[in-house]
Amino acid sequence: MKQFGLNIWGDDNFIRKEDTININYANQPSLLEITKAIREKGYKGPLLLRFPHLIKKQISTLFNTFEKAKKEFNYQGDFHAVFPLKVNQFPNFIHALIDVSQAYNYGLEAGSKAELIIAMSQTPLGAPITVNGFKDKEMIALCFIAAKMGHNITVTIEGLGELQTIIQVNQEFNIDVKNPIAPKIGVRIRLHSSGIGTWAKSGGYSSKFGLTSTELLEAYEMLNKHKLLDHLWMIHFHIGSQMGDIAPLKKALREAGNIYAELKKRGADALGAINIGGGLAVEYSQHFNNQEKNYSMDEFANDVVYLMQEIAKNKKVTEPDIFTESGRYIAASHSVLVAPVLELFSQEYHEKGLRLKKVNPPLIQELYDLFTTIKRKNAREYLHDALDHMESLLTLFDLGYIDLEDRSNTEILVNLIIKKAIALLKNEGTDELKRLQDRIQEKYLVNFSSFQSLPDFWGLAQQFPVMPLDRLNEKPANPASIWDITCDSDGEIGFNRDLPLYLHDIDIGKEEYFLAFFLTGAYQEVLGMKHNLFTHPTEAVIRFDEKGHYHIEDLIEAQNLTDILDDLDYDTNLIDKALKYRIEESQHISKEEKREILGKLYLYLSENSYLKTIQAISENQ
Repeated sequence: MKQFGLNIWGDDNFIRKEDTININYANQPSLLEITKAIREKGYKGPLLLRFPHLIKKQISTLFNTFEKAKKEFNYQGDFHAVFPLKVNQFPNFIHALIDVSQAYNYGLEAGSKAELIIAMSQTPLGAPITVNGFKDKEMIALCFIAAKMGHNITVTIEGLGELQTIIQVNQEFNIDVKNPIAPKIGVRIRLHSSGIGTWAKSGGYSSKFGLTSTELLEAYEMLNKHKLLDHLWMIHFHIGSQMGDIAPLKKALREAGNIYAELKKRGADALGAINIGGGLAVEYSQHFNNQEKNYSMDEFANDVVYLMQEIAKNKKVTEPDIFTESGRYIAASHSVLVAPVLELFSQEYHEKGLRLKKVNPPLIQELYDLFTTIKRKNAREYLHDALDHMESLLTLFDLGYIDLEDRSNTEILVNLIIKKAIALLKNEGTDELKRLQDRIQEKYLVNFSSFQSLPDFWGLAQQFPVMPLDRLNEKPANPASIWDITCDSDGEIGFNRDLPLYLHDIDIGKEEYFLAFFLTGAYQEVLGMKHNLFTHPTEAVIRFDEKGHYHIEDLIEAQNLTDILDDLDYDTNLIDKALKYRIEESQHISKEEKREILGKLYLYLSENSYLKTIQAISENQ
């Protein structure tokens, strides 16, 4: 019985129930049941399922863990958190996030003007907004407008030029104003400490953002000179996303904590918060030998609270409020991509594909005898004989001594012998057997685009948990490669002998087989690219009522062909006229056919780019 690493990455969000993967919440419906319910509404192709209760779970775990750490250490500062919009700006996610987080005074972080508008319009008044990244005068002015609207907003200085602009905008907004209002000010510091892994360059002296110690002193003097020191509220740092090791954070906390204390002692009396950025890691691995993080949420919170308290005590300053901007931790688990398998490309290597003759070449007959008589005691010997025979037979084909049927029988028989040998010798796990698995892997053609839905796999080799929706009471035996439907050789999640994925043998003509890709809620949607013009898949929000029953809401279908072209700034009216004109003027279409063909064309233009399964095609005929 295969768990597909559910006990490693699942966090009790999903459970195996009989032969299906189910949501571990309320009445515990299966993902297969939900998928079929959506498809019955006429939505085909890949589906992105959103679960707001998992967003709420992550937010409550974050706040509750820090509250527990504060209580344990008698910490006097408060805990706050914001969600960085760059991780997922899609409205179905943001609306759910705001809805489920109201009890926690949870806010948003913006890094661009468009994100700032989202934050200003969606964040409840009083909940924090932080603004990071490079800013021009217009963006800083928007921060002042947000403050005047009543928002609890902090604008983070990334360089001295931005501070000069803040001073200028403050003068323009608050000149001759009896009660001047301005946003809180934060300073991002350039730490000596750096992170590790892919995003290590977010910290360290060569990082893109932050003020050096010299610039920090200059900023302090500028704020003091222009009477804005009482707005300096926050120290900010960030040492990278998906921080798998806790050690770099502890080093960065000590450095940032001492900078906070030094500024407080210098006279920055309003300074009251340290923003430790994001970086809380998510466990994506399906294999114990490849886990991505070495700490728990409790350890993370305890380290942050303890170190901030120790520094404040030693430096004799007040304990700062603690801010986090973890987005991956909040968003990743909330969505699941479900996509149907369209075809198996290795199914020709089955016994039913053999085309044996009454009289076969001797080596092919020997291969057949090896296949029918292989046992555990002779499996390794027969395997080596089969590989040797294959080389000889392929040479004979090149020399013209055997025909195409003989070559086909050779390929099938050797493949079948390798499969049997691997199954018989599975407990040995030698390098030779692992290498041979590459030769017998099944290629599963799956109705999705990895470039659109899993861009971090394509760009960063990030692994995502993958498993079928059903047949979990059967042991999968096929070493699996997953092919997407783009016409790009990079659109493949290849079989990895060190991190193997095994799937079931299936007959697509008789049954549907769905794969689920988990932990896709962070970055994948916003980074997804329209390679081959495959767009964001159809999405649905799955909510539960008080009785535990699920409801499918906020369905948004994948864009149709006309909308895709419109997004690329094609004049779709001209395209429509050109297509209609060419049908009308074609000499190859009878007058009676033209109306029917035009109707079919408009039907196809109203569909999305994803392919139809065999079952869907038969239903529409």
